[in-house]
Amino acid sequence: MPILVPPVLPAGALARLPQPVIPAADGLLLRPWRKEDAPGVHAAFQDPAQRQWHGRFSESVDEVEGWIERWLDDWTEESRASWAVADADTGEVVGRVALREIHLEDGCAEVAYWTVAGARGRGVAVTATGALTRWAFEEIGFHRLELTHSTANEASCRVAAKSGYDLEGTRRSYVLHQDGWHDMHLHARVNVS
Repeated sequence: MPILVPPVLPAGALARLPQPVIPAADGLLLRPWRKEDAPGVHAAFQDPAQRQWHGRFSESVDEVEGWIERWLDDWTEESRASWAVADADTGEVVGRVALREIHLEDGCAEVAYWTVAGARGRGVAVTATGALTRWAFEEIGFHRLELTHSTANEASCRVAAKSGYDLEGTRRSYVLHQDGWHDMHLHARVNVS
């Protein structure tokens, strides 16, 4: 069957290049993950607040090394793209920002993020989300980026709003967390350039 609408982004739009380091404001940068980041990620996932919203627990640094390998492979597969949010001077990981559910043909992806407990309240998630959004729109040419979070996660709702993601609606009983089914807010930004 003939295709009437060409893909927004061709296959290879990401994988044709090495995963970039993306400069961000406030002394942060987004960089590809490194094996030596595993202890910091493991520590971040011991935090009960992290597990509450992400439904994941790390039993060991070795397990996180496997996560990092997967995150790096995702780039070449163009299924997801994940960056360490790091202090530009020290290299210390203060969070993660990612594109999930990448659909190149539609020019769409979902933005996800987390920060380590010690970095919360400092605007790290907003800064990282803003840098990733600019890169995805201006450098790659994505058309639409979505961001979802539990309606009970007020901090994530503030990050979405401060990052310019408009609230479009609520997906009822959409994600199962440890404490049951959660309604999820759907926020989005559209590339108008």
